[in-house]
Amino acid sequence: MFIPNLVSTESGGLTQLRARIVVVEDEPDLRDAVAEYLGANGYDVLTAENAAAMRELATTEAFDLAILDIAMPGEDGLSLGRWLRSQWPAGIIYASAAGTSIDRIVGLELGADDYLVKPYELRELLARVRSVLRRLPPQESQRPNLRADVPSARRLIVFGPFTVDLDGRAVTGGDGTLLDMSKSEFDVLEVFLARPNRLLTRTAISEAIGLSEDPESSRAVDIRVMRLRKKIETDPGNPRFLRTVRGEGYIFSLQASAAGE
Repeated sequence: MFIPNLVSTESGGLTQLRARIVVVEDEPDLRDAVAEYLGANGYDVLTAENAAAMRELATTEAFDLAILDIAMPGEDGLSLGRWLRSQWPAGIIYASAAGTSIDRIVGLELGADDYLVKPYELRELLARVRSVLRRLPPQESQRPNLRADVPSARRLIVFGPFTVDLDGRAVTGGDGTLLDMSKSEFDVLEVFLARPNRLLTRTAISEAIGLSEDPESSRAVDIRVMRLRKKIETDPGNPRFLRTVRGEGYIFSLQASAAGE
């Protein structure tokens, strides 16, 4: 059960929502420092010392973003992140002292939104947090609809047998079933749908989805494209929609159109 994170204000007569962040870190000093810094910068912050405490916390508290230490006693952060991703579409940032490419790649394959190498500067963490939160959709399962009385048109894009709800961040197949798609996969799809039939370099895609600028971003893009292909292509090895241009990048090959046109 989720308890919405409400912060009472008088702005426009509507109750405002502050982003809530969970910091899962087994080092008490770092955990407290991160919580204090993020709190001072306008976020509601919850903390947990290990994965077990996080799982218990998640039964009663809603949150928008989790910052997970990878190397923790007991269940590690990668396993915890995989479980969190299966429960709801909150953002995930991994932190690891190892800093190896394999840690980063595994984290991104599990649906992480960003990755930090410890020790990190708190200012850098704050920048990563803001970037991830800007890309997150409204968490309708966690947050109440404060303006339910105001109707709004859904933005829908159709390609092949699929219908993409850009506002609800959902993809429906030709048989009416929802595709099991992570936030990172949808981010990449949304970039391509906004720029159909155009060559997009890996650098351009990285910038569009807010990946950190480092040499591993290209690999991270390739991983997300590979996962996306498995969801939307009948034959991922011979893609109909998402084609590779060797040495250049990718092209989403279709004329995407708004539903109902």
